[in-house]
Amino acid sequence: MTPIICIVGRSQTGKTTLLEKLIPVLTGRGYRIGTIKHSHHIFDFDKIGKDSWRHKDAGAETVIIASPGKIAMIKDDQEGTLDSLHKFFAGLDLVITEGYKGEQKPKIEVVRAARHTEALLADDPNLIAVATDVEMVLKAPVFGLEDIEQLADFIEKNYLTRTDRSQQK
Repeated sequence: MTPIICIVGRSQTGKTTLLEKLIPVLTGRGYRIGTIKHSHHIFDFDKIGKDSWRHKDAGAETVIIASPGKIAMIKDDQEGTLDSLHKFFAGLDLVITEGYKGEQKPKIEVVRAARHTEALLADDPNLIAVATDVEMVLKAPVFGLEDIEQLADFIEKNYLTRTDRSQQK
């Protein structure tokens, strides 16, 4: 099963920024990365009146929009849990989520002094690390917000395994 790590933290702490920095480092090391952005709001990125919207509106449970180089899927999913989404990431080395702090998965919390100074999930047994610009002592390792290479080393050592990529193509 593809490992999942959740990047969590309060609003506006820099979760997306951390992901934007971490993903290129891991992919640069040869890993195939998938992401899931959790939203507490119901969203619909398919525009009313477009063909794909019309397919869904007509009753299709799943609609895939395909073009050269990209696909997008619109699918009914009543669960919205990581385990219900995991099947879409087969063949990848790691799935990193933004959010899902309530899931029983490994978590890296982002704590930024401009927003707050304490880890929200300090006592969560699934907290594996904290990325912060605040001095703190926790059971989990603490990384600076700019210590991306070191954070990638930690993830690689503890959650990734090298596979022979030449056989996967």
